[in-house]
Amino acid sequence: MMNGRFLKSAAALLIAAGFAAAAGAQEVTLRLVSAFAENAIYVQRLQPWIQKVNAEGKGTLQINFIGGPKAIPTFEVGNAVKTGVVDMAMSTGAFYTNVMPEADFLKLTQLPVAEQRKNGAFDAINKVWNEKGNMQYLARIVENQPFHVYTNKKVDKPDLTGQKIRITPVYRDFFQALGANVITTPPGEVYTALERGVVDGYGWPIGGIFDLNWHEKTKFRIDPGFYDAEVSLIMNLAAFRKLTPPQSAYLQKQLLALEAENTFWAKYTADEMARQQKAGIQTIKFDVATTKAFLDKAYQVGWASAEKQSPEIAGRFKKLFAPK
Repeated sequence: MMNGRFLKSAAALLIAAGFAAAAGAQEVTLRLVSAFAENAIYVQRLQPWIQKVNAEGKGTLQINFIGGPKAIPTFEVGNAVKTGVVDMAMSTGAFYTNVMPEADFLKLTQLPVAEQRKNGAFDAINKVWNEKGNMQYLARIVENQPFHVYTNKKVDKPDLTGQKIRITPVYRDFFQALGANVITTPPGEVYTALERGVVDGYGWPIGGIFDLNWHEKTKFRIDPGFYDAEVSLIMNLAAFRKLTPPQSAYLQKQLLALEAENTFWAKYTADEMARQQKAGIQTIKFDVATTKAFLDKAYQVGWASAEKQSPEIAGRFKKLFAPK
């Protein structure tokens, strides 16, 4: 009798535990970190999305935003995703080239992410991210953010010979091809470097110079912009593969909704250009032929660097990243 009651009680406990485990498995919480400071526009635009995901995903999927570089330093974010310290991150490929150099190739995309999903580019990226980075490339959330040359020395052609230009690895090779003497400094030191004449200019996307007050020490912006500043969501591959079909479907639905909001960036670019003009930053433009040669050179140099770094992958990407 005792044994029978014990077995029944044990069975009941096991069944209850099973139900609890099943209920717990219905909801997963993903830890997300940003490689950008929490006051950056990218983070500001992501916050409402996280709130929406959590509000609509109760019982299925939640996102716990851990924070920005104070939580995990910017250039350690990629490795934190790769090793599973966090589940997800918002970053740019240029920030995790220490994990996989191919991440910087994303700047060379010339197609909207919606088109990349259709033509096979998105899948090609994920094949590399899975194999080399232990990551899933989830969504590209910033587009239409070209880089520019900002300078305090007026030029009448795309030639930076004799100019000292602050760079990041994103456009190092291109600026050197234009004849610049390139200098690497942290963003926090650029204002003083401009003020003291340590640098004559810098490379930067169309947006963000007002956040750093660089507009106060900038005279000219060279048009057109080149490449496309890429900011995306990435995820640890093991964490991604652990999602149940309903969780995965829900996350995908929300990611596509987030990408659909990328139309914001074209207007933001136009607004930033107008704001720079109002602040006294003059635009340097070239004729049609020179403009084409300038852009062609940017991509020729960019792809040459990519092919030198990883020829097989660069060859695969190049066919998919440019318009037909």
